[in-house]
Amino acid sequence: MTITLGFEDGTLRIESDRESDPDLDSLPGVEVDPRSSTARAPAHHYAAIRDVLRAVDADVDDAVHDTGPVSLATSYELREYQQDALDAWLDSNRRGVLELPTGAGKTVIALAAMAACDEPTLVVVPTIDLLEQWQRELETEFDAPIGRLGGGEQRVEAVTVATYDSAYLRADELGDKFGLVVFDEVHHLGAEGYQDIARLLAAPDRLGLTATFERPDGAHETVAELVGSRVYSIDTDELAGDHLAPYEIRRIEVELTPEERAEYDEVQGTFVDYVRSSNINFTSGSDYLQLVKRSGNDPQAREALLAKQRAREIMMNADNKRRQLGRILDRHREDRIIVFTAHTELVYDLSERFLIPAITNETGASERREILERFREGAYSRIITANVLDEGVDVPDANVGVVLSGSGSEREFTQRLGRILRPKDDGGRAILYELVSSETAEERVAQRRR
Repeated sequence: MTITLGFEDGTLRIESDRESDPDLDSLPGVEVDPRSSTARAPAHHYAAIRDVLRAVDADVDDAVHDTGPVSLATSYELREYQQDALDAWLDSNRRGVLELPTGAGKTVIALAAMAACDEPTLVVVPTIDLLEQWQRELETEFDAPIGRLGGGEQRVEAVTVATYDSAYLRADELGDKFGLVVFDEVHHLGAEGYQDIARLLAAPDRLGLTATFERPDGAHETVAELVGSRVYSIDTDELAGDHLAPYEIRRIEVELTPEERAEYDEVQGTFVDYVRSSNINFTSGSDYLQLVKRSGNDPQAREALLAKQRAREIMMNADNKRRQLGRILDRHREDRIIVFTAHTELVYDLSERFLIPAITNETGASERREILERFREGAYSRIITANVLDEGVDVPDANVGVVLSGSGSEREFTQRLGRILRPKDDGGRAILYELVSSETAEERVAQRRR
């Protein structure tokens, strides 16, 4: 025996009994402990180490994975672009990220990838709603027991779905159990703690799914190192009309009331004056964080921060947005509508004013499921939400969306647009209204998210 590969607590253990073997510390990610002559590497380097040893025709005893064979088959027939995405991933040595719009069938592609690999698979998702959605899909599609980690259950099977939180807590012990890992909404993996999930798993095959791969903080570069680069991308416009509903975006500018304008100009001026005097450029999120830190011991910084927050509230919750929403609701009485906002208080205000069921982060799981089910069945024709339906929730079809307020995030805007793009039975066009307070900073926010 020449080289032995093993798994131990999220790391690879590499041992050699012949001097003629390759220098172990020259292998990807490997470091040798001089005291014990034991070579170790983070588990995610397994595929690279295996490929190097194969290339030099080394004699290897590979005991990394503690798995048995599985047989998976899917009944889905892939659309042309879905097959192209799968082929791109397979051709990239079964590693990489697929970027497709919401509603384009990323789950279907993942199921086909699992069937193509025929190996134990871990699917990692960000929310309990997605956990349950994936569990139902896997149980329907595959004739195999489905494990679940999250939502009060801790059951591991050859095919298992887990939340990011549960996978983070157990990755070191599960790292040798799966040959393929699928990261749904893979941009979440860029968070510093969640990166350890990918580092502690030895799975050589890795598939990431997202509608928007790049992160403003640049952490998508780390995701590319851990999962693979973006190997396939297609945007909404390429699919609209054929595989997604044709759509249009209507931007409506509303004016602040005289009272709102006076207060907005005053508080925004307080913020701008401080920024100019303190030489903060606000070219990145770190500049805003600098202001937050200063506000702890600088009364003027605190006043500027509170002024900025108030200016944001005024422009995002402008009274004329309420009036404009009323007109849109009247215009689309026969349509299915989702209203998006950034503030929970506004959701409850509008819910009471227009008698629209509301979903916020304060809504219990059972109540949220009931509201969405009634929306799906048609008992409700409109719902209003603050952020929680942007991603990670199986939202029924709608054909009209109204963005009352939001961040400058392209990802958030793409997810909201995707909520109304599933193809309509009548071939109808989807409409997304974007309400923006004129002559305020919200105009720049709206521009950034495009």
